[in-house]
This record gives sequence, structure tokens and C-alpha cells, in this order.
Amino acid sequence: MTHLQAGLSPETLEKARLELNENPDTLHQDIQEVRDMVITRPDIGFLRTDDAFILRFLRARKFQHFEAFRLLAQYFEYRQQNLDMFKSFKATDPGIKQALKDGFPGGLANLDHYGRKILVLFAANWDQSRYTLVDILRAILLSLEAMIEDPELQVNGFVLIIDWSNFTFKQASKLTPSMLRLAIEGLQARAIPLKDYC
Repeated sequence: MTHLQAGLSPETLEKARLELNENPDTLHQDIQEVRDMVITRPDIGFLRTDDAFILRFLRARKFQHFEAFRLLAQYFEYRQQNLDMFKSFKATDPGIKQALKDGFPGGLANLDHYGRKILVLFAANWDQSRYTLVDILRAILLSLEAMIEDPELQVNGFVLIIDWSNFTFKQASKLTPSMLRLAIEGLQARAIPLKDYC
């Protein structure tokens, strides 16, 4: 076990080995192979290429080097293409703060039987007068960004449950095609290194 695997339970270490192809003997070499690909995309500003950061992407793509690099590139590309979304990207931002207070997202105290964190969203709770749909997306991405630092969750993943009951037509009218595209791209692994099945 390397220092990068510190904090993983024996069960999660075994799961990482069996399901993600994580090998402590080649971990640093795997990370370096992804890091070496950064120069192939000079159009992207890779703001972080430290070992722990790259490891998140390797785990999200089962240690397939090129796929991990592609996800890493998409991560920074999404941020560069949506600069306004990532300005004041912290919990104290008024819109993010209000969305978080209203449970966007809410997290259950217990993990599911696969060790995944369960996040829930009650869409009807969205108060359009206090914050935008972009604020909700930013709150979700900020929450995921903080949670993905946990190595256990990097291996086990997340489950996101959205309850659309009581979602009004007025709320639905704010779901424009461009907003939906932004959200889908952000949540489908462009903005955060998540495992494919999450």
C-alpha cells in the first residue's frame, strides 16, 4: 500500500484492486503516464496535476490511462468554457449558500450496501425567487468536489436520487435547453471525476 492509498479500508483496497484495476506496485507509474499526456493538450490550462488529484481520474476510469486523461482534460475544459459558473465557487457565495441550505444536494447519513454516498434532491424545494438553477448546479458540483476528496468515495462512488414530484410548471419553464445541457455536461463527468455508473 502506498501513501496515496492511506485512508482506504482493507475491503475498499480489495475492491479497488478487483473492480478498478488499482495496483499499489504500479500506482506512481499509472499517475505519471496520465501526467505525461498533459502536454498533448496545450489548449487546456491544467491547474492541478498532483498525484492525489490524478488518482481520482484514474479511479473514475478503472485505471485506463487514456480515458482517465480524457476525463481530466474534460474537467478543466468544462471549467474554462464556463468561467462564470466557477467564479466565487465556494459555500459562502450567496446563491450556493441558499441552495445548500435548501438541501441542494442533501446527503443521507448512511451509505448504501455498496459503500456509495447517497445524495438526494427534492426538485420541488427550488425557490426561484432566492437562487437560480445555475446556483443549484454549482452547489451540487461544489458538494461533489468536496466529497470526492475522500478516497473511499473515489472507489465506491455516489448515487444521486432526484425526486421530481410536486415540481411545478413554473419551475419546469426555467429548464431551458442550454441550462439542461450545462447540467448534463457538468454531472456526466465533465465537471467532476465520477465513476461511469454514478
